Amino acid sequence: MGGSSVTDDLEVTTNEAGTLVLLGSPGTSRLFDFSGEPEVIGKEVTTNEARTLVLLGRTGNGKSTTGNSILGRKAFTSKYSSAGVTSTCELQSTRLDDGLTVNVIDTPGLFDFSGEHEVIGKEIVKCMDLAKDGIHAALLVLSVRTRFSREEQAAIQSFQEFFGEKIRDYMVFVFTGGDELEDNDQSLDDYLGNECPEPLKETIKMCDNRLVLFDNKTKDPKKKTDQLIEVLSLVNLVLEKNGGVPYTNELFKELQALKANSLIGDSKHMIDELKEPVPRSYEEQLSRLTENVTSKFMGITSKLLEQWAIERADRVAAELKGKADQEKIEGGLHELREQLERAKHENEISRGQLERAKHENAKSSCHIL
Repeated sequence: MGGSSVTDDLEVTTNEAGTLVLLGSPGTSRLFDFSGEPEVIGKEVTTNEARTLVLLGRTGNGKSTTGNSILGRKAFTSKYSSAGVTSTCELQSTRLDDGLTVNVIDTPGLFDFSGEHEVIGKEIVKCMDLAKDGIHAALLVLSVRTRFSREEQAAIQSFQEFFGEKIRDYMVFVFTGGDELEDNDQSLDDYLGNECPEPLKETIKMCDNRLVLFDNKTKDPKKKTDQLIEVLSLVNLVLEKNGGVPYTNELFKELQALKANSLIGDSKHMIDELKEPVPRSYEEQLSRLTENVTSKFMGITSKLLEQWAIERADRVAAELKGKADQEKIEGGLHELREQLERAKHENEISRGQLERAKHENAKSSCHIL
């Protein structure tokens, strides 16, 4: 697929054991066995391992259809709509032929600034709860059909600030609309090219250029398989980079502890002799945690909005200064033109006076003769 940092220089072939092999430069070969035991070079992978992928991005970029392409079936609701179709986080799973389980979490526009903070806070907590033991890769879904906007840049920035710099090591960019680029005989590299916005270019670079182009409309079985192989190869690169450890943070730990304490509390409550106070209910603790998440998200968005306002004020000031400078220059040019016109007029008067003087002198000479 065009534009990927993984498969541009890789060759896909099959060995005698029926294992798909991605061949590249020394040290970059990886195996994907869809008929037996999977293996990643240099790391033992068991068949009961799972990969949990979270789809993130602006409403309308094609998160749900991308999830369906990865799962190989229409698991998430996806249709053309003027508003977002996905209203809450949802997890769907599939089991590959090699025994690998792939969990995909579809999300609404979690970091869209247009959403209500309380709703977004609840959905972030739900997403983390669905991920359970951690996130193996965060797939940031962008569309080649729409221009990368300031709002989208802010959404990615708020996502990184919320989860911390470490989340960059787990990020993979998925560009949807591969069919449109193909119709225009363009690759993903062509699309990004020199017109790629600097903030997006910098973010992709920070993520080690992990990106893939998806055609979610294709009916070609080979193309569907190639896309799956490519995105899974990027997920494996993420795992290798992070020592096979999925992304977690304090929120994950708090959720796990909350569940454990809730179970312990329920057990103690069944004992009549219990003298200790019963811990607060799971719902109360979850509500408190959600409030904390919402507060953190509001703090990040407020800071970004303030930053926007400052940047906009600076732009307006620069534009006004530029306009004032331009007006000053134009005023100077106008004054200069007036001076030139006056000089020209005075020069014409002087020439006229000179011509008359010559004429008078000539007449005087004739009279003397």
